[in-house]
Amino acid sequence: MSLDLQYEQLSEARWAELLPLMPQYNVIRLDDCGLTEAWCADLSRALQASTCLEELSLRCGALGNAGAGLVLRSLQDSPCAIRTLSLQDCGLTGAGCAALPAVLRALPTLRELNLSDNALGDAGLRLLCEGLLDAPCTLEKLKLESCGATSASCKELGSIVAAKDSLQELALGDNKLGDAGIAALCPALLSPSSRLKVLWLWECDVTAEGCRDLCRVLRAKESLRELSVAGNELGDRGAQLLCEGLREPSCQLESLWVKTCGLTAASCPHFAAVLTHNRALQELQMSSNKLGDAGVQQLCQSLSQPGTTLRVLWLGDCDVTDRGCAALAALLLSSPSLRELDLSNNPMGDPGVLQLVQSLQQPGCALEQLVLYDIYWTAQADERLSALEQSKPNLRIIC
Repeated sequence: MSLDLQYEQLSEARWAELLPLMPQYNVIRLDDCGLTEAWCADLSRALQASTCLEELSLRCGALGNAGAGLVLRSLQDSPCAIRTLSLQDCGLTGAGCAALPAVLRALPTLRELNLSDNALGDAGLRLLCEGLLDAPCTLEKLKLESCGATSASCKELGSIVAAKDSLQELALGDNKLGDAGIAALCPALLSPSSRLKVLWLWECDVTAEGCRDLCRVLRAKESLRELSVAGNELGDRGAQLLCEGLREPSCQLESLWVKTCGLTAASCPHFAAVLTHNRALQELQMSSNKLGDAGVQQLCQSLSQPGTTLRVLWLGDCDVTDRGCAALAALLLSSPSLRELDLSNNPMGDPGVLQLVQSLQQPGCALEQLVLYDIYWTAQADERLSALEQSKPNLRIIC
């Protein structure tokens, strides 16, 4: 049974009603429910009596070290076989991480751990890594976004990647790792024991220099399937380095996010070469880069080639005008694989939108979703879009 009360503000009466029932649930989600430190004492007693709990999620900034500590210690003494633990945004700090090593050693069934949005800092992350290294669990997902980590934490985090061959997802977004942190992580990512599939490094202060190391990872690790470096100032040189790795036959990456990376049309020939030769890549997120019509035309030329496999293309806020829509309209008729296209917040008008509509009306167009947020057109174009949706029920237009 599941107790899923996310975003429901609980009253004292409702809490008292739920407490006796909690040992019966295998899933408990109490995110943003007004949980207090005092209630954590009640919850800890319920958890100690639970034999079936598999998932616990308690996002609540008011818990702090004291409340989160009560919950963690109760799990240490609980007979349950918990697999998923999320204490995201619980007010946990480095000082509160002192309990983590002992707790983690007592959770052999743990598969997913989310401590994102807590000010753990490098000291707290060091304690976490210490516990994970000694823990008997076969951890698969570790989320540590917005935790105040710096490059000083990366060697310890790398030790987890190298030691836990079960680890498949590592989320480190919004931490000031910098190029030095990427360099410290790289040996672990390249380790033969690493089986990482998903790596999130958005807004981590990575530059083109850090892309040299990531290029090595893309070339060497066939296991890696998803990479996000969104919100990093990579520039065209960084994009070129990433594309060198993506062009390697051994690279099996399926999803790449380079949103808001300071890219221009100069990066598009490199991505175009990837799209022509790489048969694994299925999703490319390039929004919020100044690619312009020239850059988009180069991408479309490559995607129009036989054998391309990209299914999802994000080009929101890329300075695409009506002129660029001509290339996109032609692409819609020539690409057998493209299923989703996002063109939100681009300076196009009726001429561009109507070119897209004309292609979308054709039976050979396989697109299933077109996103057009924050684009302004007249009533005439609006009527054409509405008629298109009615004539093609499998096509979803979001605007």
